[in-house]
Amino acid sequence: MGRITTHVLDTANGRPGQGISVQLHRIEDGRRTLLSSTSTNADGRCDRPLLEADALLAGIYELDFDVGHYFAQAAGTAGPAFLGVVTLRFGVAHPEQHYHVPLLVTPWSYSTYRGS
Repeated sequence: MGRITTHVLDTANGRPGQGISVQLHRIEDGRRTLLSSTSTNADGRCDRPLLEADALLAGIYELDFDVGHYFAQAAGTAGPAFLGVVTLRFGVAHPEQHYHVPLLVTPWSYSTYRGS
């Protein structure tokens, strides 16, 4: 059964990214449609897949992670963060497969990969 999952690692502090707001959108005809919205748990993961089974279609998706709020709370600082919402755009070619899209993040940089 296909699904989209994610997790967040705060690589600057060596811990899971807990309490980060995550939204999943599908892109069709240049428009974004919100499919799910959640927050990461104490392990930096979402408690359920963001999308799965027949709801997962081939196409283009975006994940939005509100890391600016996370790092502002962690540092107790005010003002605009260097990174606010990190948006990852990715394609699903085989909806029967598992697409795990992790975010590794610091207050100043991020990276991603297709996980397992």
